[in-house]
Amino acid sequence: MAHIEYVPPTDAQGRLADLRDRLAGEHGVDNILWVHGLNPPSMDHHALLYAHLMRGPSPLSRVQREMIAVTVSAANDCFY
Repeated sequence: MAHIEYVPPTDAQGRLADLRDRLAGEHGVDNILWVHGLNPPSMDHHALLYAHLMRGPSPLSRVQREMIAVTVSAANDCFY
């Protein structure tokens, strides 16, 4: 659970509901994105940045990028 105010996915309306539907994976929208719910443009930009960093052109493979993300998350005591 986030320690900041957020909109529950079931309460999303308008642009936020559209983003929820577009960004939802098998288990809904990742929490790291959903905390932007009070500012839908921010959520959209964050999702685009993440997609570019993880799947855009790069000398790093997808596996290497995921390994870096896991290492940074572990160093930050981030459980996801």
